[in-house]
Amino acid sequence: MSASDLLGYFQSLLPESISWLRQLVEMESYSGDKGAVDTFAAHLAGRFEAEGSKAEILLCPSRGNTLRVSWRAGREGNPSPVLLLGHLDTVWPQGTIRARPFRVESGKAFGPGVYDMKAGLLLSLLVSRALKEGKSRPGRDVLFLFTGDEEIGTAEGLPYLQETARECGAVLCLEPPLAGGRAKTFRKGVGWFRLRVDGLSAHAGVEPEKGANAILELSRQVLRLDELNDKERGTTVTTGTIKGGTASNVVPAEAEAEIDVRVVSAEAGASIEARIRGLQPFDTRCSLTVEGGMNRPPLERTPMVVELYFKARAAALELGVDLGEGGTGGGSDGSFTAAMGIPTLDGLGVEGGGAHAPDEYIEIGDIQMRAALLCRLLETVG
Repeated sequence: MSASDLLGYFQSLLPESISWLRQLVEMESYSGDKGAVDTFAAHLAGRFEAEGSKAEILLCPSRGNTLRVSWRAGREGNPSPVLLLGHLDTVWPQGTIRARPFRVESGKAFGPGVYDMKAGLLLSLLVSRALKEGKSRPGRDVLFLFTGDEEIGTAEGLPYLQETARECGAVLCLEPPLAGGRAKTFRKGVGWFRLRVDGLSAHAGVEPEKGANAILELSRQVLRLDELNDKERGTTVTTGTIKGGTASNVVPAEAEAEIDVRVVSAEAGASIEARIRGLQPFDTRCSLTVEGGMNRPPLERTPMVVELYFKARAAALELGVDLGEGGTGGGSDGSFTAAMGIPTLDGLGVEGGGAHAPDEYIEIGDIQMRAALLCRLLETVG
């Protein structure tokens, strides 16, 4: 189909698309509720089966299950498949939908998780419909994979993701785009650390000199951590939580802080992790313990990523859209596939705003363009 025909096709599906989207949003899938995510995964699997694709539930022990879907081109000597990547879970606890029900207003759709990323799941269903009806004819197989724990680190979905991605030639990630609908050609890597200080307790009024103040030591370490921020290299180190002590009249023997790290390259991540692990106490009577590490690699803007972006931009131009690009400090499952050396383009979801915020929404008029763009990309990526 021509680009204009694809747009017309998906425009004709818009009423059904909004109905699908309502169902996806109203089926809440909070990361912390395995039963809810699993129910949602089973529902979505049935939807894909109805659209002519093969769906498989991949079991996870304590977090939401992963859903893998496949559509086979049925051609001999198929090149590597293309993977459409997303996640099932949202940050919104069960029951949020009652306080903020799904609604359509002024060309926007609102509701918990609609932007991040139930709209991306809707796009995958629309692509599956187009494949079933022969509206899009890729020369290769198409795989879909949706983890159930992306919002909390992808610890249990990651092995399935890596296993599936390993056979793929390109990854198209359905996370929300940047402002203005721009694709994401780089993401910062993410690290989480806990710094614990063990000191010596003592009576704060009688013999404070016998104590080693863990809170004081931790405060000095926080200032040292702040010095690791490097604006030019794009490295941020943020102490996000801090706690310690037992009573105001006791020299505190324990204190700890949680630290967020963001980096633009794997090299920078390794460097900052080494420096955090190498922290030494100011007061030698105190001891330091560091837990955690870099838990999501960066999606670096490599030549392969840029090549994939320009293919997406060319496809978007056929649809009358000049697709921009940019980067973000947040991580996604696309960061893992990029770190595997697989060309990965992120931010191909529906335009909107308010991710993880009460005013989360999508632009309904962007649905058909994004679905058509994905179909065009499936036909052209190599």
